[in-house]
Amino acid sequence: MAKRDYYEVLGVDRSVSDDEVKRTYRKLAMKYHPDRNPDDKAAEEKFKEAAEAYEVLSDKDKRQRYDQFGHQGVASDFGAGGFQWSNFSHAGDFEDVLGNLFGGGIFGDLFGGGRGRRRGGPQRGADLQLPLKLTLEELAKGAAKTIRLKRLTSCESCNGSGAAAGSRPVTCPTCRGAGEVRQMSPSGFVQMINVGTCPECRGEGMVIEDPCRTCRGGGRQEKKVDLKTEIPAGIAAGQTLMMRGQGHAGPRGGSAGDVLVIIQEEPHPHFKRQDADVLFELPISFSQAALGDKVEIPTLTGKVRLTIPESTQSGRVFRLRGKGIPHLNGNGQGDQRVHIHVQTPTKLDKRQRELFKELSAIEQKPGQVA
Repeated sequence: MAKRDYYEVLGVDRSVSDDEVKRTYRKLAMKYHPDRNPDDKAAEEKFKEAAEAYEVLSDKDKRQRYDQFGHQGVASDFGAGGFQWSNFSHAGDFEDVLGNLFGGGIFGDLFGGGRGRRRGGPQRGADLQLPLKLTLEELAKGAAKTIRLKRLTSCESCNGSGAAAGSRPVTCPTCRGAGEVRQMSPSGFVQMINVGTCPECRGEGMVIEDPCRTCRGGGRQEKKVDLKTEIPAGIAAGQTLMMRGQGHAGPRGGSAGDVLVIIQEEPHPHFKRQDADVLFELPISFSQAALGDKVEIPTLTGKVRLTIPESTQSGRVFRLRGKGIPHLNGNGQGDQRVHIHVQTPTKLDKRQRELFKELSAIEQKPGQVA
């Protein structure tokens, strides 16, 4: 079977730069790598084909001979059996092949780890997320709140190191501080590297030979704390207040995370909120709607009198300016919108029925011809 043109294999033209050859091969190597395509012979062949093309086109001398004489110009470099992975100029263990070829980037993409990475130093602590329920009045006016929570704090006995007084954590002898161990295993034409968490240090890269008696080597202790926070007027449900540095202490003396207070709104017996406006539904009777009335209604700041003009229809909305929620940025305030709902009587006594009959006798009904 005739070999494909190396430029065609990589999908580039003959004027391609060395950097573009490398970038293109990187994409193909990641796409067809056997670890990403287990038991896929076609992918394996494409992977080998791309490696052969790269071996030639990445070498200035080989590329020049290939451009001049084609496959025959580089046949002697591969021997009688053709291209072999062991002949690849970057050969060694497979990690070195990919690491040298791509500056270490591809190996981290494929296998999830770099060589010699230390994990035993200080790490930032985790954030805490806490819901906080507030009344509509508190959301409108603002409030001072005390939040009780449990968090991990740095151990005072060992200052977060986890080691007893007079001792310190040491580099793990098993992984030499990397936090991970690797095993080589053959897989067809390459050697595969299996990466796992170091069982000795559990991925920390450091071991504590003499642990602190107070925290038992953890470097942190759980404590209950009370945090005070100011709720700004105008804040809304779903918004978050951040309390920096009040979260869990970081492992090995690392900085603390944050506390994220997630605002929730308690149901209100009278009002509903819509952005900065407050909605209120006012039920009125037939007579109030027809004749008008003055009624007392609640607002967030107390009761006010509302004048209902005669002939008010169900669904009409009255707006009380400035009786809503302050804008969070301090620029103005919303309104209270009063929605009128004319109630239909469900039960009538004798006198009411007589009056409605009298009214019915004299009023013009919709659709009725005079």
